[in-house]
Amino acid sequence: MIRYKHFKKLMDLTIALFAVIVLSPVIIMVSVLLFIMNHGQVFFFQDRIGKNEKPFRIIKFKTMTDKTDQNGQLLLDTYRLFPLGKMIRKSSIDELPQLFNVLKGDMSIIGPRPLLPEYLPFYSIKEQKRHHVHPGITGYAQVNGRNHIDWDTKLKLDAYYVEHLSFKLDFQILIKTVFKVIASKDVASDNTGIEKKLSDVRKKLNIIS
Repeated sequence: MIRYKHFKKLMDLTIALFAVIVLSPVIIMVSVLLFIMNHGQVFFFQDRIGKNEKPFRIIKFKTMTDKTDQNGQLLLDTYRLFPLGKMIRKSSIDELPQLFNVLKGDMSIIGPRPLLPEYLPFYSIKEQKRHHVHPGITGYAQVNGRNHIDWDTKLKLDAYYVEHLSFKLDFQILIKTVFKVIASKDVASDNTGIEKKLSDVRKKLNIIS
């Protein structure tokens, strides 16, 4: 596995660079459309946790507005997701800017999805294994249910991936990802998947402590 990790890094850079070149027309077109339709706001940046629990800034296409209620609190995702953003999410095009995260060395093409820093206290020792590798644009959990499986199952799948990391497994995940994107399967149009609100995952504290 140690040897594959070195090959995996080279493979990530090669695939990411190739994808950026081939998909540059799509990236440019979506950027222009978002600039026009989303008041100049094209990208969404957020702190996430990467390999060895090192924080980094993830980049996505911005698919939601910053509309707030009368108290200045952001509205629910359903009310902030505009039509173009919904289409971009459903097709997973919003993930394309993460190719630049891969080129920077913050992410991998395949690996556990990077989560928020606030989630760090809630991982069990086994679940912490997800941070032994670079987070990915797609991963084992994403091709095995994505937003239709619960939090604990996702984290178990992430740990399984780290424990069984291999070229064969990565290739299988990549192929499944392509088919799921084409079929728009297991792709949610909101943010109700593994990236839950912190208040929802505090329940894990009783399990881990």
